[in-house]
Amino acid sequence: MKEIEQKLQGKISRLTNRTFKFDKRIGEGWFSAVYFLKTREIVEKKLPHNIVTMQFFQKEEAVLCGTDEVIALIHTFAEHPEQLEIKSLKDGDKIKPFESVLTVTGPYQYFGFLEGIIDGILSRRTSVATNVYNVVKAARSSGKQKPVIFMGDRDDHYTQQAGDGYAAFIGGSTAQATHAMNEWWGKEGMGTMPHALIQMFRGDIIAASKAYHEMFPEDDLMALVDYNNDVITDSLKVAREFGKTLKAVRVDTSRTLVDKYFLRNHHLMGTFDPRGVNPELIFALRKALDEEGFEFVKIVASGGFTEKKIAYFESKNVPVDMYGIGSSLLKINIGFTGDNVLLNGSHSAKEGRKFRPNPRLEEVRYEKN
Repeated sequence: MKEIEQKLQGKISRLTNRTFKFDKRIGEGWFSAVYFLKTREIVEKKLPHNIVTMQFFQKEEAVLCGTDEVIALIHTFAEHPEQLEIKSLKDGDKIKPFESVLTVTGPYQYFGFLEGIIDGILSRRTSVATNVYNVVKAARSSGKQKPVIFMGDRDDHYTQQAGDGYAAFIGGSTAQATHAMNEWWGKEGMGTMPHALIQMFRGDIIAASKAYHEMFPEDDLMALVDYNNDVITDSLKVAREFGKTLKAVRVDTSRTLVDKYFLRNHHLMGTFDPRGVNPELIFALRKALDEEGFEFVKIVASGGFTEKKIAYFESKNVPVDMYGIGSSLLKINIGFTGDNVLLNGSHSAKEGRKFRPNPRLEEVRYEKN
């Protein structure tokens, strides 16, 4: 049983290193800024009995993520972690600017070298979770929640997939492109076909779809229909061929192209931007499918979607049933800061910073990984 299942069932309170599988070199200081390592040495020799409280915050309205990972990090690599007092909010909590989300109290030399790593974990995980949350919110602004497929595998280093997938899950995405993205929270990735498959069938969408369905008959058949830049023609081809076996078509038209439908219908042009996946193309596709009795075929839109673009589509009631989105969800736009704010129980912080008690923080019990 995955730890996330145990957590959701209330059997454990937090995910641990059994989920995160940290690089052992963290404990050697390999990923810590050198000045943290030098400070640890100075404090060990000159100020070994000081007790500090380090406080972490950020400056946006956000969906917090990364706390389980950070706590597992501290419990795994800090010296004498059982002697540290950790108070934290939880993954998925809505947080406000400057709100304290985590405090760690104890001898600096036990945990201080982890400060930058903690900032980085919270910044990335919270950024992705917040981005996804905002996109999911936009995708229900018309009154019905449209699923969002997290397709960030091609937009960042593969080593980030598990953590990004978990953050996306915290933000509200329940479908993700790779198995790795599901590693911490789910079971398997989901997906349909790439343009490469259609290319190897020389652009024959029927042949490619048949091959896919024969090889993976248990999968919902979702045809990618923009390879020939003729979305409506190819959608109708696969719908006529497969009937109710066809669950959806996915439109992923490049932002530099104008679909052939508009080239055949010049009279429609002139009042909108016809490039890429645009509302008029989706309206025309839905109409064409419905007129031939294929109301049951869903439309998936991907390629260049952002929170703003989804909100625009929803405001126009564009008949998209599901959105696929990648790069915009991975932008790191939330930065966390860790500050020492208490020294031996007394207020002591750099100018402009102060101890900000937060009654929402919960004390974290030490559990050996």
